Amino acid sequence: MTSFEELGLNKRIIDAIKTMGFENPTPIQQQAIPQLLAEKRDLVGLAQTGTGKTAAFGLPLVHFTDFDKRHTQALIICPTRELCLQITRDLSNFSSNFDNANVVAIYGGASIENQIREINRGAQIVVATPGRMVDMIERGRIKLNAVKTVVLDEADEMLNMGFKEDLDNILSETPEDKNTWLFSATMPNEVARIARNYMTDPIEVTVGKQNQGAENIEHVYYMVHARDKYAALKRIADYNPDIFGIVFCRTRMETQEIAEHLIKDGYNADSLHGDLSQQQRDNVMKRYRNKTLQMLVATDVAARGIDVNNVTHVINYNLPDDPEVYTHRSGRTARAGRSGVSIAIVNMKETGKIRDIERKIGKQFIKGKLPSGVQVCEKQLINLVNKIHDAEVNEQEIEKFLPQVYDMLKDISKEDLIKRMLSEEFNRFLDYYKNAPDLNADDRGSRDRKTSVAGHGNAQPTGRFFINLGEIDGMDQDSFRTYAADVSGVDPFDFKRINIKSTFSFFDVDPKNAQKVYDSFQFKKFNGRKIRIDHSEGKGGAVSGGGSNFGGRSEGGGRSRGKESSFRSETKDKGFKGKGQERGKGDFYSSSKKYNSDDSKREFKRRRN
Repeated sequence: MTSFEELGLNKRIIDAIKTMGFENPTPIQQQAIPQLLAEKRDLVGLAQTGTGKTAAFGLPLVHFTDFDKRHTQALIICPTRELCLQITRDLSNFSSNFDNANVVAIYGGASIENQIREINRGAQIVVATPGRMVDMIERGRIKLNAVKTVVLDEADEMLNMGFKEDLDNILSETPEDKNTWLFSATMPNEVARIARNYMTDPIEVTVGKQNQGAENIEHVYYMVHARDKYAALKRIADYNPDIFGIVFCRTRMETQEIAEHLIKDGYNADSLHGDLSQQQRDNVMKRYRNKTLQMLVATDVAARGIDVNNVTHVINYNLPDDPEVYTHRSGRTARAGRSGVSIAIVNMKETGKIRDIERKIGKQFIKGKLPSGVQVCEKQLINLVNKIHDAEVNEQEIEKFLPQVYDMLKDISKEDLIKRMLSEEFNRFLDYYKNAPDLNADDRGSRDRKTSVAGHGNAQPTGRFFINLGEIDGMDQDSFRTYAADVSGVDPFDFKRINIKSTFSFFDVDPKNAQKVYDSFQFKKFNGRKIRIDHSEGKGGAVSGGGSNFGGRSEGGGRSRGKESSFRSETKDKGFKGKGQERGKGDFYSSSKKYNSDDSKREFKRRRN
């Protein structure tokens, strides 16, 4: 196997990367570094994210930089703040054995005055996002006339985000005789255009097939009804107690809403999107890197530059419109040679997107089957038992408490003690998945709801309902109770916890009457409008499927608004409408609000990263 010493790098660089713990170069590094060191030429490097592209261009860049001079000799442009900071950290480590080395990050969301001072102090290498670099150029605060090398990292993503004009402006400020190194996971037409316009006879280095995803990623999709997507997300998380994943959504609003509901349902989760301040983003990423968060809910743009090892799952809550974006998403897992799983939660109308992605990545998806309530409970129970079995005991600290504990438990047998201990931790989880429905939809969109934790019997609707009648229909608690009793024939006083919203409502009914109420409203109309009623999957308490301490989650979750609301579904569900979700429930009801990716690109460009 090739070593870094054999690539021809400066000894001080070799010593630095040994200190960092790197031993052998990755395939993209083995191919790119010798060619970049052998002759100063333009280069196009194509490789999946997570394959070591930063070192592939960073090590030669440090090798060629004269750190005895203070002017800027190398410029790296990348799409996001997170990636900008990551590259800066890596290059600072690569150059740690050189005196006077100064690698400066230029990005939006931080003080531009502080960044200007860093540039004036002498920055041999500058790493920048496009928007902030244009600002620096327009202010006349940075000189690029002596730049010898420009690196465009994640070029495809920068173009996807609408930075074409900014890139053109930046590159026009650099010398014509510079070397340009372009690195990308995919090679769309716009990236090829940049290569043609700004590069001369570039070397092309490709690891794997163009646009192909990493080989060690398993691609799985689950087909569900649109209204069941959130319940499916929770079930995936619950079936994988040690999940350390990223959930991708299309919009900032959707990202925030899903994260809030995961938190409220007891999961260690948070959101990452463009509306967060830099301090908030840094705090979220710090918690995620430290694994105090199990699930990070993010937009595509905000997630660029997340370089976190051991991500076990990437979950596509919504599939992207562009198959190339899926390649970037899935590349967040299976980094540095590890394996990972990329999951798509889809409805029947999205199977065409699955086929498009398969053609792009050159791999087939596995059509998975969401686990039943029985299977989830079994998995969680085994996980709990393993944790108890492998728990480290602090003998010195616990010893003083043991006599009292032993005395209190002396009348309980070992078998009963185990049962009670597991029940204390497990009952709430078991209760949530009691009579849990089968969320899997077949190709015709139907769903079998005949599963339960007991493993038999038809799952009856719970006593909690959603109905599309609200204040705009003239409803208050009393009038709704009277109307519902008249339709169903159930005693008015059996309707409880009535929560009237503007266009919809929630209510409880005795479980023994749940099926009767549900059936009574089928095909009913109110003022000429069809009534739609649906039953929730939660049990109505503050703790739902994720509300126990299982899988590293904390009970309760915090940030609960103490208010009940929901997302509503129509037959053409594609997005979200409304805010919130019933406290402790697992169901989302979505509407047909459509996401406009062009608007998002323009907004991110306006925000200058």
